Amino acid sequence: MNLPNIQIKKILYATDLSETAVHSFAYAVSLANMYDAGITILHVLAEIPGEEFITNMIDSGTWNEIKARHYSEARDQLIGKKRDNVAIKEVLQAFSEEAKADGEDQAFVTDEILIKNGDPAEIIIETAKEQNCDLIVMGTHGHGAITDVLIGSTAKRVVRQSTIPVLVIRLP
Repeated sequence: MNLPNIQIKKILYATDLSETAVHSFAYAVSLANMYDAGITILHVLAEIPGEEFITNMIDSGTWNEIKARHYSEARDQLIGKKRDNVAIKEVLQAFSEEAKADGEDQAFVTDEILIKNGDPAEIIIETAKEQNCDLIVMGTHGHGAITDVLIGSTAKRVVRQSTIPVLVIRLP
């Protein structure tokens, strides 16, 4: 049997900023070091249902009145959200730099740090395609079978829908 020569040049590391995600970063770094691959770090801010769901519940006139009453509050929240994105990006940059400094024997290159909004599983898969990644590395919380059946886990959806390999890491 002829086994294919596996080349991993780009790794997408998806993080939700949890302890599990931090643990999974060690795997991304180890693989990047072994394969001389770059790492793209991705954090997805999950969005709540949008306007199309609201207008299913109330008519558009009422919704427009509510929006007008809360315009300045919404504006402040959006500006704050944009600042939060910048803060998260800075945190991930610092995290990446600290990992490089701490692991002198494990050199890796952070290609890019991305903060995106949307459905986490969909955004992870889309980003892996856009960035031409060879592997996705992510953590999972493993809340249990009942939670997975009722809610479904992001990792489970990514594994099912991804066309590239996915390495899912749990805390020991």
